[in-house]
Amino acid sequence: MNILVVAPHADDEVLGCGASIARHVAAGDKVAVAIMTNASLGAPEIFPVAAVETARREAQRAHALLGVQRTVFFDFPAPRLDQYPRYKISQSLGEAIAEFRPETVYVPHRGDLHHDHAVVFGAALVACRPLAQSSVRNIYAYETLSETEWGHPFGDDAFIPDHFVEVSSVFSKKLDAMRCFASQLKDSPHPRSLDAMDALARFRGATISVKHAEAFMTVRTVLRE
Repeated sequence: MNILVVAPHADDEVLGCGASIARHVAAGDKVAVAIMTNASLGAPEIFPVAAVETARREAQRAHALLGVQRTVFFDFPAPRLDQYPRYKISQSLGEAIAEFRPETVYVPHRGDLHHDHAVVFGAALVACRPLAQSSVRNIYAYETLSETEWGHPFGDDAFIPDHFVEVSSVFSKKLDAMRCFASQLKDSPHPRSLDAMDALARFRGATISVKHAEAFMTVRTVLRE
């Protein structure tokens, strides 16, 4: 299968489904990652060009370790996606989907604290509309440490997983990939730390009686003849 992971910012893809990426690759699937934003274009006073270039190099190293076949960097302005024409984001993502033809697409959770995640979620759903020519059959929303658990405390925005993937045999690759993000990784007990990643994977794993798992919300599954 072809798999597409849509990430608002570099490292979201590893935090959210890095081990599932490794599992897909081990199964022979082709994985592409689309990183949607360039923070230096949205908030240069906070994110200088050099910092963005560093994060992108880190992403490329992490993706090579996981076996990602293709990484696409878009230049939409973080953290200002809510001020940008959303149809342009959907259009660009739709063109990438038409080219790569993924059957499964992973997207950020719409209720995450960072509003860029909600915008990317919405844009991805537009790009993945179940039209006759669409290749997309499955859409899953992933959880991102330091975003999902800090999200809005209301039912409509809650992350309620219903799709669990055992990743016990490949979870170490997720940690190794996150180590590539030296500019983003934090010390424990920060949620964006290796300890927190392990704790979440063990908790999700305990839910289905395995050592490590990643959890997702099913957005859409399409079965056709």
